[in-house]
Amino acid sequence: MDLDQINRVGTAAAYGGGEILNKYFGNISSVRKKGIIDLVTEADLESEREIIASIRKVFPGHSILAEESGYSDGTKDHQWIIDPLDGTTNFAHRLPIYAISIAFTVKGETIMGMVLNPASGEFFTATRGQGARLNGKPIRVSSIDRMIDTLLVTGFPYDTADIFEDLMVRFTTCLKATQGIRRLGSAALDLCYVACGRFDSFWEQNLKPWDTAAGALIVSEAGGKVTDFTGRIFRPEKKQILATNARVHKDMLKLLTIRRMNENHHVI
Repeated sequence: MDLDQINRVGTAAAYGGGEILNKYFGNISSVRKKGIIDLVTEADLESEREIIASIRKVFPGHSILAEESGYSDGTKDHQWIIDPLDGTTNFAHRLPIYAISIAFTVKGETIMGMVLNPASGEFFTATRGQGARLNGKPIRVSSIDRMIDTLLVTGFPYDTADIFEDLMVRFTTCLKATQGIRRLGSAALDLCYVACGRFDSFWEQNLKPWDTAAGALIVSEAGGKVTDFTGRIFRPEKKQILATNARVHKDMLKLLTIRRMNENHHVI
């Protein structure tokens, strides 16, 4: 497998999609709902078509998993995981906090990740075993090791009805233990901002592989740690993700643990 070629193709695809998003930013003519608050625009769809077409020209036999079109047949040993516009709600409201996320996997393992914010020009990349970069320069997670000194970032899934209480408990617990929490609206960028030290930890649940596959690798290659809420190894298909600078990971796991009382008022 020629990783240089994978990098070139993925990079070209990301920037091709980015040009489309920049064209539509502030100029979208229609927004439809996939769910009550889950939006999709013509920018999402056109960006995804451009990205997929760019990859297919060079790798017609690779499988693709993309947010809007779903799974496209091909060899599962080589798969591209694509979010053509992560942060559609921000985009629709003309907030320049959104990204294109592209990951490349071999036999289920993420080998390369790319996240582009077309509005800022920031391009985060990582190749397994080769570190993480921002616009070509190496990046590292923060060195903060006390929770009271940390700045966290999180997000809320589109469907919160069944988990609203747990979401609020975790949010409140973390808010009390830290300097503060931000909610930007793009999981891919949240992960990259942990990777470059702007945030010290990110957690969220009910995300999809296209939200996390690239960013999780970028965090890991920048020296961070990524697991689920129980400390188990994270995989993109998991419903929970916790990404930290590694130094505060154990403390974050404790903060995210929901302790419930039984009818006799004992913790269970």
